[in-house]
Amino acid sequence: MGSPEAFPVARQQERFGPKFRRLADVLARDPAGLELTTDPTALAPESLLVFEVGGTIRNFVRAAANVPGLEFIDEEELSADDGEKAPLAYLMVPDATALQQILSLWELWVQNRDGQWETGLTPWRDVFSCLRDLRRWGPEDRIRDEDRDSLLEDIRDRPDTDLVRLEIELVFRRESSVAAIHEDRVGGAIAAAGGRGISRTRIEAIAYHALLVELPVAATRQIINRSLTSVAGVACVMHIRPQSVLAPLELTDAEAATAGQLPSPPDRMPILTLLDGVPIASHPLLAGRLNVSNLLELEDLTPVEHRGHGTAMASLIALGDRNRARQEAPLPRRIQVVPVLTWDGREEKLPDDRLIVDLIYTAVQGLRSDREAGLSDVVIVNVSLGNARRPFHGQMSPWARLLDWLAWELGLLFIVSAGNVGGAFSLAAFCNGTEFERSGADDRAAGVLRAIDAHKAERRLIAPAETVNGITVGSLNEDAVADAGPRAAGLSVDPYPGLPMANPSSRLGPGFANAIKPEILMPGGREHLRPCGAAGPFSVGPARPTRVFGLKVAAPPAAGDLGRECYTGGTSAAAALASRTCHRIHDALEDGYGSAFSKLSEVQRALVLKALLVHPARWAPKAVRFIQKTVHPGKGTHHTHRRTSVFRYLGYGTLDVDDAVACAADRATFWATGTLGPEQSVRVEVPIPLCIGGLARPHALWVTLAWFTPVQAGRRAYRCVRLTILDPEEIRDIALKVPSEQPDAKQIRRGTVTSRRWEGDRAAVVMDGMVASLIIQREPDTGPTIDEPVPFGLAVSLSMPGVLQVYDQVRQRLAPSLRPQVQPHA
Repeated sequence: MGSPEAFPVARQQERFGPKFRRLADVLARDPAGLELTTDPTALAPESLLVFEVGGTIRNFVRAAANVPGLEFIDEEELSADDGEKAPLAYLMVPDATALQQILSLWELWVQNRDGQWETGLTPWRDVFSCLRDLRRWGPEDRIRDEDRDSLLEDIRDRPDTDLVRLEIELVFRRESSVAAIHEDRVGGAIAAAGGRGISRTRIEAIAYHALLVELPVAATRQIINRSLTSVAGVACVMHIRPQSVLAPLELTDAEAATAGQLPSPPDRMPILTLLDGVPIASHPLLAGRLNVSNLLELEDLTPVEHRGHGTAMASLIALGDRNRARQEAPLPRRIQVVPVLTWDGREEKLPDDRLIVDLIYTAVQGLRSDREAGLSDVVIVNVSLGNARRPFHGQMSPWARLLDWLAWELGLLFIVSAGNVGGAFSLAAFCNGTEFERSGADDRAAGVLRAIDAHKAERRLIAPAETVNGITVGSLNEDAVADAGPRAAGLSVDPYPGLPMANPSSRLGPGFANAIKPEILMPGGREHLRPCGAAGPFSVGPARPTRVFGLKVAAPPAAGDLGRECYTGGTSAAAALASRTCHRIHDALEDGYGSAFSKLSEVQRALVLKALLVHPARWAPKAVRFIQKTVHPGKGTHHTHRRTSVFRYLGYGTLDVDDAVACAADRATFWATGTLGPEQSVRVEVPIPLCIGGLARPHALWVTLAWFTPVQAGRRAYRCVRLTILDPEEIRDIALKVPSEQPDAKQIRRGTVTSRRWEGDRAAVVMDGMVASLIIQREPDTGPTIDEPVPFGLAVSLSMPGVLQVYDQVRQRLAPSLRPQVQPHA
């Protein structure tokens, strides 16, 4: 962000002096500050204050901890799309004593009495000089505009006495006694408004305390209007949101199953759990393949004929795309399924009597109990779900925070769908459907991408896809249905024929702190677009998947016939295929290395899988050129912005499943695990085979590093730990360099997986025993130092296509050359 703008004392006195003078006057005659609590514009005890400051607020957060009683609550992370805005810090002022301390610090600064600052409080000088705004947290903060719009839609044309479900998140207080008082206070306001509480949850590890409540439409309207006399005016309320809503899944074109019952897999402990709807465990294609847990007592609530979501996802994980049934072998283990969806008489949905965070927390704690009891060996968790009402706008959702903490705490790799945008969007490049259909493939593709890019801020990831420790999956415009041409079904048109692009409906990154999200793309069906509406600008929307474009899955029955299949697509399906690929990688490692892999801890296996899942992902040159020339057609665009546009649409790239699980004689891939303490590093020596020396032909080295980080809820430094890969000194010796078509080195440092690639086609001079030394380094922690060693997984590949000695020569030399804290396997 650069150096913050410091304002003159006179300017700050003019702007903020009246607030502090009002505070001083009241505290002089009312030491408890009770008078301030009735003034919504005044700084007051037992209230949340919002400080908007220029530059970094890291020192400010540390200084706040030195004011007795002052409690740091949260800080805002603003993405690049939101413009150059100052960061916001949220501080809870519990009493008049803490408020008096802030007033005293302001007076010291105004009077320029530098010599009287106590140790640890001097950063407050910078706070006051860079302060842009200071106010109490109020109704306009508690009700965000997008939530207000959703609530308006919820109460439209409903009588005042109807009841509306709301999620009320409280300002999180560490002391449980204080939290209980605040919960009672909010409960009293709800009862006074004619409402009632449904459920509640408080999870200290993610700083989350929330209530699910019912309020009459009349009281909800007051909240929408941000009335101080409504629940929105209660000081200990942080946010009020509409109840979480599941993003829907399309299942179409049902038909009789094309194969009879498949043989069941051996009865081995599951390594993968699906959190989803209730599946049809007795479906002929799935019989014997699922272990369904009724932990949340939801199984009996969904009739068999409506068990679509869970059945489809289980089918994709266990069997793959049924269009590829001849190429896809079923997984050799059962899948554990924990249903978290129910049926309300119209659709599959999240239960309306539980908060989604509480539901997922309970489900994963059940997995933990099963692991501890030796009933499962789960390290992969598929979450093909999302809250359609919680797009990511810089602040981590509680659902994503929960997954991040559980990943670190339990060593679980969460694979999450990015979410889909189902609505229509305008296409300025075309006047009508006829022009759209008859246009050339290049013009059509460019027009669609420009339209999507113009509205990218409205197509962000939905919770929990912003997860930092998990892998987020977008949907690739690809399937295994025979090509029926660009105009395949009715008036629908394939927007990207022959281009490995994300589906038009696939939600876009970036993630937290501009991290690359989604990390990978997996097939989500060749999504077609169809004209929508007759009035206004020409618009298109995604067509429903059909047998001419889509992924084929097991389906609910019709007329008592269980053996049916249908078609689906989107990011939920793509995430399921990513989880299947991850399972296959686990199977290949277990088959190839036996106990050397299977005896690793859960977290070590999860991180090796995380690295190897992203490792084969690539930016397709054709897609890169298309995105860059379409989004940035001019020559003056900085290369960083051009690459940023690419990773927004492609992540680390598309994933070749065969590359992820297969061996090749001209490519050597090895994996390793290890741990790093604070500011430690480790050297990993990659053997360079003699066979690549002296040959002027393409060759490459690529490395993927993955880790789990502990997290700090409410902090911009949320991701506490960052690991990096330093360039090997020997890269030039083996005639390699960083290619232009890969993510920028700064961009790949923002998540918990990072992938580097070096390529070349000149002849390398290779000596006997030569190595390339990779340095894996843990950088200084962003926030309090985490003393606990941080585990990582590493994947390294070296290839020279057509040179069949590469694998054998690397394998022969690999193991003895590496340091003991890293466990290498080729």
